[in-house]
Amino acid sequence: MELQGKVIAVLEKRQGESARGSWEIQEYVIETVDAYPRKLHFSVFGADRIARFNIQMGQLVNVSFDINAREYNGRWYTDVRAFDVRQVDPNAQGPVVPQAAPQPAVEANPFPPQEPAAAESEDDLPF
Repeated sequence: MELQGKVIAVLEKRQGESARGSWEIQEYVIETVDAYPRKLHFSVFGADRIARFNIQMGQLVNVSFDINAREYNGRWYTDVRAFDVRQVDPNAQGPVVPQAAPQPAVEANPFPPQEPAAAESEDDLPF
């Protein structure tokens, strides 16, 4: 999935040791720039990704992420993990939308003009 928004929070980095070695995780919150803004809390796992993405407060970013849920002691937890984060240039124009071909002008009156009525005579009956 993918979502674009402005970084509104950079949370404290967590580090630890596991059987596989040391690990780091950094969490962020972005807010979409919509009529009804939504917030997304996501994490970036691994020191190499944290350094590569270099996410800063106030940046406009496009986040590609996976959602996964897990159960622990009878409670469910949902993880939103980013696998790609790209900075968006706020000065760049949006996607180019193809324009429709110009349509010919439509007349206000779709009926042809009527010819003026001829002077009627007394015996204009067809029979």
